Amino acid sequence: MNDKYWDADSVVPGAGGGPVRLLDEPLSFWGGYDADAGRIVEARHPQYGATLAGATLLMARAKGSSSSSSVLAEAIRNGTGPAAIVMRERDLIVALGCIVASELYAAQVPIVTVDAETWRCLGALPPDARLRVEANEENGRIYASTN
Repeated sequence: MNDKYWDADSVVPGAGGGPVRLLDEPLSFWGGYDADAGRIVEARHPQYGATLAGATLLMARAKGSSSSSSVLAEAIRNGTGPAAIVMRERDLIVALGCIVASELYAAQVPIVTVDAETWRCLGALPPDARLRVEANEENGRIYASTN
């Protein structure tokens, strides 16, 4: 087994991880994600039907409504949300969903941001790769494991 890691900037502290789920396009959790089923339901999204439950979500940026934070928090509470999120751009709405889940439900879903080179490396990981994100208030680290 090969283990690699990358440094990242922390947005929401915590630790979590799972199989990689790279989104080809931004996702709005409001109207684009079913918090009960844990699936992308936006019909035009390239990953329509994909589950994010327990995954390390790689999403360059988010889109959509400020209500996305409540859908994300509910998915985390239900156990149908991602276990960690890696982004290229900070997003306060996505961060708020994870912060609310942490405060109300004691469920940590860390968020980190990475630079372009790290994003390229993460996007090139094999489909069976698993990522673990560990973040404190300032810094984060992403660990990759592949078989």
